[in-house]
Amino acid sequence: MNVSLVLIVIMGALFAAGVYAMLERSLTRVLIGFLLLGNAANLFLLVVMGRPGVAPFFGSADSPEEMSDPLPQALTLTAIVITFAVSAFLLALIYRSWQLGQADTVHDDEADLAIRVRAAEDEDTMGDEISDTDDDATTDFVGLDTAPITVLHSRDFDALRDDAPTDSPTGPGEDGR
Repeated sequence: MNVSLVLIVIMGALFAAGVYAMLERSLTRVLIGFLLLGNAANLFLLVVMGRPGVAPFFGSADSPEEMSDPLPQALTLTAIVITFAVSAFLLALIYRSWQLGQADTVHDDEADLAIRVRAAEDEDTMGDEISDTDDDATTDFVGLDTAPITVLHSRDFDALRDDAPTDSPTGPGEDGR
């Protein structure tokens, strides 16, 4: 068996276990799933990198083909930092959840349950709400009497002076002040 094939199988198992763990209601399992996904992403970047070579520094190898690709290495370092930051956030979230409720399990809200039940009922009656008079209503604000926003300029007010610098060739203002 090839080394890359072994890494691909391990990467697939880590992705599967990470997704499975993140679908649980326990925040600790979500954290473990996220860590597994982060490690699987790092393995993916290791597989993408290809054959290892000489360090990618100028003058360290005779030809560019002998050097390893530096982009997957940089992406791996970035993935490690992001995984660490999100893991620290999840640990703080788990700790706060444990302080408040002595459990790290996420429960459904009564409002969420009511919305979920109402959404199924509303989906059947969604088309019934639009009448023939609603179809005539327009959303194109064409005239000034129907426009919701009025754009004002500094020349609309005599007392307002515009001192903002401009890039005009005549000087700082429109009138050359």
